[in-house]
Amino acid sequence: MRGNVSAGFRTDPHRDCPCCPRLVAFRNVNRSEYPEWFNAPVPTFGESDAWLLIVGLAPGLRGANRTGRPFTGDFAGVLLYETLLAWGLASGTYAACADDGLRLVGCAITNAVHCVPPQNKPQPSEIGNCRTFLTATIAAMPNLKAIIALGRVAHDSVVRAFGLKPVVLPFAHGGEHALAPNIRLFDSYHCSRYNTNTAVLTAPMFREVFERACKLRMAPAR
Repeated sequence: MRGNVSAGFRTDPHRDCPCCPRLVAFRNVNRSEYPEWFNAPVPTFGESDAWLLIVGLAPGLRGANRTGRPFTGDFAGVLLYETLLAWGLASGTYAACADDGLRLVGCAITNAVHCVPPQNKPQPSEIGNCRTFLTATIAAMPNLKAIIALGRVAHDSVVRAFGLKPVVLPFAHGGEHALAPNIRLFDSYHCSRYNTNTAVLTAPMFREVFERACKLRMAPAR
């Protein structure tokens, strides 16, 4: 059982998406070197009727690119899934693998870029190409009330997906913006190992963002 991986979405890129030549080449190298890994665009995790969407940067090479589920199998997923479980946004046990049975409750997780990029650094054109899928995912969520963007790249891509400009809605940890009459964007530093090891992001800082977003849980749907 893989939990509710992409159970409600038909907006993700297909396994052999050709949109970004550099990412396709990197995907093919990884398929050759690690044939047992997922090595494909990582699908959205969750249900399309969720009220909360979490948007990260891109799959980690030995994390989501290996397991096939966002933030699963690398350090960043530990803090994220611990936080989701603490706020009732997930059920089960996180075991850092896609078949651990963990389920999301009222939320979904996706990335600004669905394919793993070399050095974890997607190029602007790749972010732009993948925004088509992010925009479609957002449009497919009729009950969406809140988006949590993990990092500036995710923030900027979400803002642009709504036809807005990041210069008008700038990223800042703890920032909050109105994207639409009934949809708010909450910003957090990315829960990467580097950010947590250097105390750029602490667990209380991260959880406070989710606490504020969860106040919208009972708000009327759009």
